[in-house]
Amino acid sequence: MFHFGRIVIIVLDSAGVGELPDADRYGDVGSSTLPHAAHAVGGFRVPHLEALGLGRIAAIDGVRPLPAPQGAFGKLAERSAGKDSTTGHWELMGVIVDRPFPTYPHAFPPDLIAAFERAIGTRTLGNEVASGTEIIARLGPEHQRTGYPIVYTSADSVFQVAAHEDVIPPQRLYEICLAARRLLTGRHAVSRVIARPFVGSAGAYTRTDRRRDFSLPPTARTVLDAATAQGFSLRVAG
Repeated sequence: MFHFGRIVIIVLDSAGVGELPDADRYGDVGSSTLPHAAHAVGGFRVPHLEALGLGRIAAIDGVRPLPAPQGAFGKLAERSAGKDSTTGHWELMGVIVDRPFPTYPHAFPPDLIAAFERAIGTRTLGNEVASGTEIIARLGPEHQRTGYPIVYTSADSVFQVAAHEDVIPPQRLYEICLAARRLLTGRHAVSRVIARPFVGSAGAYTRTDRRRDFSLPPTARTVLDAATAQGFSLRVAG
């Protein structure tokens, strides 16, 4: 029997190695992030992941399939319904989701946005399905002029709020996102509310590293809950 003094769990989001059988339900047919990204840049150089067996999981340009890697390796398929980060994180910790989190392919309902605006005491801009960089570039000047936060979503179950740090400081943006998190329950319980601070001026906006995600808490007991119940101490980074 092995005895470990420390266990480290590292989650690499957006590092997929191939589509799942239900990819057509989420617009992800043909997806394979790591192999495609490696091909686009002429190959990866990731010696530590290579040594652990990454090249044995999928064909990735620049990553050798070593015959005797140092780590155990494998490729898993998600059981849960859905495709977003929270679903995957929960399942890694033992919580299976039987229905996908809500998405908004036609933006958020007007009554939901109205309730959000009442909760934060200001109007909003956007309410679109959009790329974050694109909508900031397009609506950033109006946001700076009016002070209204920019609201948008994507193919994932997310409610994103962007604001220029000189207009709405990050701490206030976090408070706005917490108000959204409290509002987004029941049938509108999106997996994540995301604060997206940015800086710069028209034509040259840049998102900062003060992004913060406000995820739903797990709906059932996780592996980490079981570990703490056994007296193990936990440290979370990221």
